[in-house]
Amino acid sequence: MPTDDTVTETSAFHRARQRSIPLLPGLGACAIAVLISLGVHSLVPSLPAMTIAVVLGILVANLPGISLLTRGVLSPGLGFAGKKLMRAGIVMLGLKLSIVDILGLGWAAFGIVVAIVLLAFAGTYLVGKLFKLPGDAPLLIAAGFSICGASAIGAMAGARRVRPTDTVMPVALVTLCGTLAIAVLPLLMEPLSLNNIQFGQWVGASVHDVGQVVATAQVAGPAALAAALVIKLTRVMLLAPIVFFAAMGTRRSAKNSQHDNGEAEKPAPLPPLIPLFIIGFALMIGIRSLGILSPEMLEAGAILQDVFLGAALFGLGAAVSIRELLSSGMRGIMVALLSWILIGTLGYAGVQLMSI
Repeated sequence: MPTDDTVTETSAFHRARQRSIPLLPGLGACAIAVLISLGVHSLVPSLPAMTIAVVLGILVANLPGISLLTRGVLSPGLGFAGKKLMRAGIVMLGLKLSIVDILGLGWAAFGIVVAIVLLAFAGTYLVGKLFKLPGDAPLLIAAGFSICGASAIGAMAGARRVRPTDTVMPVALVTLCGTLAIAVLPLLMEPLSLNNIQFGQWVGASVHDVGQVVATAQVAGPAALAAALVIKLTRVMLLAPIVFFAAMGTRRSAKNSQHDNGEAEKPAPLPPLIPLFIIGFALMIGIRSLGILSPEMLEAGAILQDVFLGAALFGLGAAVSIRELLSSGMRGIMVALLSWILIGTLGYAGVQLMSI
């Protein structure tokens, strides 16, 4: 006869299985979207795979008939991807960063990049507040535009305990402006009298997602692309400290809320001081910096990152209603465009300072 422990383990297995089954249709759709995105990117390298994934999600969410599936049977898996797989992708993003490469910039250039990020973050946040965007939208947009696009939005949302549905508009906006940058910035290279290296630095300092940086900078050659990536990855490294301070703010607010409610109610658990996925992100940076990973392992990590982030962005894109975005998101669009201009201007000024 089965023991009590055996029955308990079997019951736990069945409960876990029942919970996972509703996720499968949505995760299957995410897998198909990732394959399509990576396939299109391999055929047209100028189109970043992550941008394609977001666009596919938006299309699926707004096509008659298919949109019913995103709000029905696909919804649990898409929501899981938008939250959990986004965090897994952020962890894997750390493998792209090496402290050695960042130190190669020199302290002056590093300080300039930090100043660009902080000024862009503060400026975008203030503009978002000026336009009275709701909730944490100003904070999410500021993180996305100043640091590393949708990945930073996901990280900030995790630190602030923001619902995945509330990240939909910021992700759509950062994707829109990053896509515009791919088309617009190369046209400005000659009018702004930028050489190849300076153009790469400008792109790295101004464009949001890593894939969008690659797509924009590569038109000016490998030297421009190398310069762009070093600057961009320096911005990405600032994700950890900025999210840490955001998590501290969330924790402080939770403590104040408990204090205001008194001791009649059982206090809710406080959010972690450092979100677990940010610890994973920092650990991956450390592992990459030690130089112990082979090129094949780094390539495998990059593929995993693309899979996780592609699935997450498809899931978030599938929550975007174009009708609702246009009707209620005009203020967000204005904030995004102003932020895009701001960080482009700051990036250009930074390039001029680096050239002195």
